[in-house]
Amino acid sequence: MKSIIITGASSGIGRATAEVFLDAGWRVGLIARRAERLEALADKYDSAVALPADVTDAVAMADAFDAFGPLDVLFNNAGLFGPAATIDEVPLSEWTQVMQVNIGGMFIAAQLAFRRMRQQTPQGGRIINNGSLSAYVPRPNSVCYTTTKHAVTGLTKTLSLDGRPFGIACGQIDIGNAETELLEKLKKTQPGTETMHVRNAANSVLHMAQMPAEANVQFMTVMATTMPYIGRG
Repeated sequence: MKSIIITGASSGIGRATAEVFLDAGWRVGLIARRAERLEALADKYDSAVALPADVTDAVAMADAFDAFGPLDVLFNNAGLFGPAATIDEVPLSEWTQVMQVNIGGMFIAAQLAFRRMRQQTPQGGRIINNGSLSAYVPRPNSVCYTTTKHAVTGLTKTLSLDGRPFGIACGQIDIGNAETELLEKLKKTQPGTETMHVRNAANSVLHMAQMPAEANVQFMTVMATTMPYIGRG
């Protein structure tokens, strides 16, 4: 049975992706802070493992990875949007929080997965980072989120390069306007936002994860067809 750890698995893209992988017969480690949500999902599937942890807590994350065991794939998904404001209106505390989760948490998860994949037998695995269209083209009033998503692309490229000698592939999925709790908050500030069902994003992650070891989806963009991406900005 193939195995995957998903961060941010209690809601949104993470939860939808967990359900798609569980339905496909994978063993799935569910990481998020809200233990009750993880346990409710795990109760529905024999192959789901609730691993409550804050992605910014390196000790708790290491314990979660150790409890899960051998790992084929990490979906590095947890993230925050942060305040919708121009830079002069962003409190430093909120900037710091978004940096800690979107970059720090992603680094911690990637480091743990990379180490396990390098040391396990057979060696190798796959890391899929959740980027965003904001890794290329920002939304207005998104300085925190956009900065972190540009950083995720740098992390993806570095992991791809450093993972080659160890059979570790890394790719990035850039998702545009999947219907989630996070997007609902955004729609309040940007009425008329075009969306797609979140399962489209989840199925795309499964496609990336199922690639043979000799192949890698380096970057994938999946988005609502009518959202303003091409030509925006």
